[in-house]
Amino acid sequence: MTASKKNSVLTEPSDNLHIDTLGEPKINSPLLGFSAHGPAEATPWDSFTEDDSRILVDVSTKALTDIVSSGKQPGSFEEAGARRQIYFDTSKVRAAILTAGGLCPGLNDVIRALVLTLHYRYGVNNILGIKYGYQGLMPDYGHELVTLNPQEVSHIHEFGGTILGSSRGGMTSEELVDSLERLNINILFCIGGDGTLKGAHAVAEEVKKRGLKLGVVGVPKTIDNDISMVERSFGFETAVAVASDVIRSAHTEAIGAPHGVGLVKLMGRDSGFIAATAALAQSEANYVLIPEIDFDLEGPGGLLQHLEKRLNRRGHAVIVVAEGAGQKFFKDSGQTTDASGNVLHKDIGVFLADSIRAYFKAGKKELNLKYIDPSYIIRSAPANASDHIYCTFLGQKAVHAAMAGKTDLLIGQWNDHFVHVPIAMAIRQRKKIDPHGVLWSSVLEGTGQPSLSNNQRII
Repeated sequence: MTASKKNSVLTEPSDNLHIDTLGEPKINSPLLGFSAHGPAEATPWDSFTEDDSRILVDVSTKALTDIVSSGKQPGSFEEAGARRQIYFDTSKVRAAILTAGGLCPGLNDVIRALVLTLHYRYGVNNILGIKYGYQGLMPDYGHELVTLNPQEVSHIHEFGGTILGSSRGGMTSEELVDSLERLNINILFCIGGDGTLKGAHAVAEEVKKRGLKLGVVGVPKTIDNDISMVERSFGFETAVAVASDVIRSAHTEAIGAPHGVGLVKLMGRDSGFIAATAALAQSEANYVLIPEIDFDLEGPGGLLQHLEKRLNRRGHAVIVVAEGAGQKFFKDSGQTTDASGNVLHKDIGVFLADSIRAYFKAGKKELNLKYIDPSYIIRSAPANASDHIYCTFLGQKAVHAAMAGKTDLLIGQWNDHFVHVPIAMAIRQRKKIDPHGVLWSSVLEGTGQPSLSNNQRII
């Protein structure tokens, strides 16, 4: 998120940061020591979180000074965590879990954390897995429901992908809520990215319109790390780790041949966080191309002439490109969208590989280019240790929120705290790299990359 967009949230009206609830929580939490499975280790009294515990959106001195001088209240999120009083009678809860959108490291880890927390900490025995995302709620697709328990999920975190399968969009909120009513679902956990969260918000709105007591809680999943108001999405660190290994391989290939070029295309439909962060992690990339920064191919400031000069000087180069970069080169070919409404970008990786080869062939200069697209390998990788821990926290916090009767929210991390973010806020805009921020400045310093623009303008 750019600085200007972040500052706009500092003075968000309190209503926009408010978390909806299904009703007043009046039941003592099983975490106090009275589990449905018998006497349990009680959570220390001071370990519970109060609803009035808030986490400031921006903790910088300048931001707070500006807010105070304006006479406005600083924006803050409700802190996530277990509550002493909960809304649902745990013995009667029927929970459902679904995953939707593209695959991402950590999906199984979140499912596991949700099930284990529901079962062991709250005594919930009726947990359903919805197969293939929102499709699984629709009778016409014929997907069977899956019963989830600790035995079923004990080892799933060792594998990539999702045991529940995934799909994208195509249903109305009215149809989905009809199905949830037929299934007598009390809590729906939606694990997914922008499209999934938009669907979850629409379901929560329809539930509210009907006056139902059904909670909807999101766990933000996007390998691109582009969900607004969420500092880090799960799977991102795993993606960066795997991508950095690929960049190292591309560098090895590049230095192994005269005028060698390693070209790596990474995920990043609208935001270049994986490309930028992986380039920093490996420090072998010479050019990083992302959706947020314009670049030219032709002309004295364009990529091709800069690349030619570098090969003449150093003999090799590594280019990292995010999948959504350079889409201006396809502006006359039209746009299509997937079932979730996401724009399907043209293949910038193949386009760049063909353009570079054609340029050097026209100049009758030697070129040894290796093009690598590891996207599906990265997406399907199991979560690393850091992401596994993070997924566990997200799953636990999601259950705490749901059992307390909170709804239409997602669990995010902000200023090193887990918080409740209204889904409506998270889906308003995508998080992007700030062209004038620390991350992109570090990439430029680490690569020595020029502007690659004939008019020297950053957009």
